[in-house]
Amino acid sequence: MTGLAVGATAPDVTQTLVAPDGETIDRALSTLVTEKPVLLCFYTADFSPDCTEEWCAIRDFDWFSTGNDVHVVGASKSGVGMHRRFISQHNLNFPLYADTDLELASAFDVVYRTFGVSKRARRSCFLIDENLTVRYRWIGEHWLDPTRDVPPLTEVYEGVVDALELDSPETFGF
Repeated sequence: MTGLAVGATAPDVTQTLVAPDGETIDRALSTLVTEKPVLLCFYTADFSPDCTEEWCAIRDFDWFSTGNDVHVVGASKSGVGMHRRFISQHNLNFPLYADTDLELASAFDVVYRTFGVSKRARRSCFLIDENLTVRYRWIGEHWLDPTRDVPPLTEVYEGVVDALELDSPETFGF
């Protein structure tokens, strides 16, 4: 099975985090979860069309962008400079881990090789609570290229609401 299971303890990896204002800091995952649970979303790379679509959708999915219950954080192989440009160009309000060596993705067991050659992080989302316990997960399973799967935001949202036992606000079918 790929990826950490629900109920597993997430590793406390430290990587460089690029904030929406462009500032960077080496930040441990355990530090992020002290404020509120973290929805850690792995994706391939900044500016690839499917990743741009994914992060703009997350930005536009109002519950994730304005909610106070979960801290959304992205992670990809892209470096700090690329993350800054990606955040700026798409007006993202989420921090992104620069997981250039795929240490974070490896710790979550979502690294794979595209066509057996290039290492990438499998598209996936993990909800991690203050104890670093995985409370929910979604993992892309495309038969050829798992980075092609885009997280179904409604399903992820419902999984987060259920896992944290939150009151679900009215979405009016969206």
